[in-house]
Amino acid sequence: MATQVFDSDSEDELPPGWEERVTTDGKVYYANHETQNTQWKHPVTGKKKVVKGELPYGWERSVTEDGTMFFVDHINQKTTYTDPRLAFAEEVKDSPLDFRQKYDGSSTALQILHGKDLTGRFVLITGANSGIGFETARSLALHGATVVMACRNVQSAHECRARILQERPEAKVEVMFIDLASLKSVQQFADDYEDMGWPLHILILNAAIFGTGYIQTEDNLEATFQVNYLSQFYLTKLLVNIMMRSAPGRVVVVSSENHRFSDLKENNLTVEKLSPKTHTYWHMMAYNNSKLCNILFANELNCRLSPHGIVANSIHPGNMMSSGLSRNWWLYRLLFALVRPFTKSMQQGAATTVYCAVAEELGNVGGLYFNNCCRCPPCKLAENKSMAVALWSLSEQILNSRIIPRKIVPNDGS
Repeated sequence: MATQVFDSDSEDELPPGWEERVTTDGKVYYANHETQNTQWKHPVTGKKKVVKGELPYGWERSVTEDGTMFFVDHINQKTTYTDPRLAFAEEVKDSPLDFRQKYDGSSTALQILHGKDLTGRFVLITGANSGIGFETARSLALHGATVVMACRNVQSAHECRARILQERPEAKVEVMFIDLASLKSVQQFADDYEDMGWPLHILILNAAIFGTGYIQTEDNLEATFQVNYLSQFYLTKLLVNIMMRSAPGRVVVVSSENHRFSDLKENNLTVEKLSPKTHTYWHMMAYNNSKLCNILFANELNCRLSPHGIVANSIHPGNMMSSGLSRNWWLYRLLFALVRPFTKSMQQGAATTVYCAVAEELGNVGGLYFNNCCRCPPCKLAENKSMAVALWSLSEQILNSRIIPRKIVPNDGS
């Protein structure tokens, strides 16, 4: 039958003769085979742990005739007496902000998802047809989530979907059209999503453009500002009722360390500054400013929606990654190619996004900025509450001057 397997946390190695076990309600206890005693605290660290959630995808709990519990891994055709969730046991915390760093810059999205079953969870990802967005979509879909790829290039998105289905035929992946350079398209997308009747548990605002040169959208706005920030702000507003009905939920906003080089200030936060005209435009500053807006938006969104069971965090995926961002100018393509051996892979680049989307310890934690799967202080201006509120108000003014107003997100968190 099954053979006994002794698992131990690499950070909390058990002494010889000790074994971790789990009660039916998920509490971890420790058995000493020499003394025949049990205790709740780790014999070395004194920590208490619990396991949460269902068994990982492909696992089943069974009981023998004499009442002994064992676990069957149908994917790998193995059995064990050890609850597989022990690998992801969590410390009993006094505060939700008290969490240790489990992963780092070398971690991959699939490592973070190891053992997780996201069946029944609906995830919407903008810009999911290339680079980090695709790896994020692929990783989540391989672990059972229903992934909606919101993309402008639907042909590319369908090709990416086919790649995922080739890897896992039973994966649930949908493709929907959205053009973030058009507010009408964003509104149509939200209407179409609502018509589908799907819930929405995780919203990942990943899409971005960089180094395009000056482009004016049909809404008379500068494209970097609209695509990287304003349209995704608008999309969130339009979908937030669905998220609240589906709560608990999470919003992950992909920002960048470039936010530290923004020239935005409270006293120059205007439409003209956010969406400059040709004579004042510099593509790098437009990108930096949009990434600061991303963090300010995520922080304020968390303040407004956390009372409704939805948390929002912002992240930096990685430095100088060989992603689709560099496609718009040959110089950037060359630069990204030269540094490629020293940068993260797409799997590593998707790790922080996936961590913020699924990590159990972040279920009630929002308003933070993450880099390398770890909480990281952003620039001081990114944590400026009054500037976040001012940006929110200005964003609504810009939207209301160009579309029929649709006020959805509560203004006071109520």
